[in-house]
Amino acid sequence: MPHFFIDSNNVTGNTVTICDKDNYNHIVKSLRAKLGENLLLIDENSVQYETVIKEITQNSIVADISNQYQSARKLDFELYLAQSPLRNSDAQAFLIEKATELGVSGVYPIYTDNCALAKSVIEKKIDKWQRIMYESSKQCERADIPVCFNMTEIQKLLDEVKFDKIIAFCERIAKKSLHEFSSETPVKKGEKVLIIIGPEGGFSEREFEYFAANPQVAMLTLGNLILRAETAVTVALGNVIYEFENNKQN
Repeated sequence: MPHFFIDSNNVTGNTVTICDKDNYNHIVKSLRAKLGENLLLIDENSVQYETVIKEITQNSIVADISNQYQSARKLDFELYLAQSPLRNSDAQAFLIEKATELGVSGVYPIYTDNCALAKSVIEKKIDKWQRIMYESSKQCERADIPVCFNMTEIQKLLDEVKFDKIIAFCERIAKKSLHEFSSETPVKKGEKVLIIIGPEGGFSEREFEYFAANPQVAMLTLGNLILRAETAVTVALGNVIYEFENNKQN
């Protein structure tokens, strides 16, 4: 069933009116939706609406609500990714898409010592990555849309934003596994967790020293294998979700 984000102000009683241009064009012109077809809609409060198209005009769609409920398609803790963007544009787009599917609340593109891209290049790609997040959220029926934040640096991010748990995956020097860490410090509902993944060339010695000197940062390993940056992101996020869900505290 097609899934679209709407504004709760467009809900009146048992009816939803869709009049924003992007949704209208997608539903009417791309999908060629007809009267009586079903639409799955969700608002900014994560309320899901199962609807049936009642009317299509030249600039709006009116749908009757057959069922509504609070969507459960999101994590019950906030998961953020700080990642040094990849040189390959397609690989980075794939990474952003998969992070969205896995439920991240936001992605922080970080400029690291060994980053393959110039700062100016990263800054120009933020809007593109946000669009990928929006489309991916629709496709996987997420309850919300994650945010692609402006480019930053690791130390600045940790100085400016408070997280309950911060994990830097440092394969070559970390001794503790994610499993050990999550068993010792289970995540609580609503906590903010930050995952930090380095560039294709890995973190620099300076960055390793910063992590080691920062008591907030847990330096962990995903195992004995050395993973490509894009693989590490998907594996790290998936494993964090698995471990934290199994060791979760209310």
